[in-house]
Amino acid sequence: MDYIHDTPVASVIFIFTVITSIYAFNDHGIYGKFMLHPYTVSKGRKLYTYITSGLIHADWMHLIFNMFTFVFFAFPLERIIGHWQFGLMYMLSLILSDIPTVIKHKDHFWYNSLGASGAISAVLFSYILFDPWGKILVMGIPMPSIVFAVLYLLYSWYMAKNAKDNIGHDAHFYGALTGVIFTLVVVPDALSNFLRLLTS
Repeated sequence: MDYIHDTPVASVIFIFTVITSIYAFNDHGIYGKFMLHPYTVSKGRKLYTYITSGLIHADWMHLIFNMFTFVFFAFPLERIIGHWQFGLMYMLSLILSDIPTVIKHKDHFWYNSLGASGAISAVLFSYILFDPWGKILVMGIPMPSIVFAVLYLLYSWYMAKNAKDNIGHDAHFYGALTGVIFTLVVVPDALSNFLRLLTS
């Protein structure tokens, strides 16, 4: 209950994303309604899928990986930057991180994209501005959050080049950029704080 009281926005996003993703695993018709289809979106239709595509995932591994990252970083981030700020950043990053994907694949009728990758990346990189050396456990190994973030982007870059899984790997980079810029706007001293922590 403390999570719902202290971080209501992150709690609702987490619960809703997990429930919607699991529901889609058992009803594949949801994918057709919720997935981002750049060809269609580029023609001004189904614009809502900028948001809904972030509520579904390709499989259990995709969901667990994204929600693992979300749990570690989203809840403390909401406490730092505030409730409406966190919610606005999450929604903006879902949309802005997918725009390059729509532009890249606007003529590819066969291409679809799904997952909260862009927003998760925004959360991760926003949080790093406040605690770059904070430790998280990855398969039982303690790892600084900034190291995890670099590995996260490298993995995303590799998968964007090689994977054929409809997961929005391209959105990771643009989501990270959105998260950093948004945070610097709403918390002007975040950059100086980050540089101080990074070199201390």
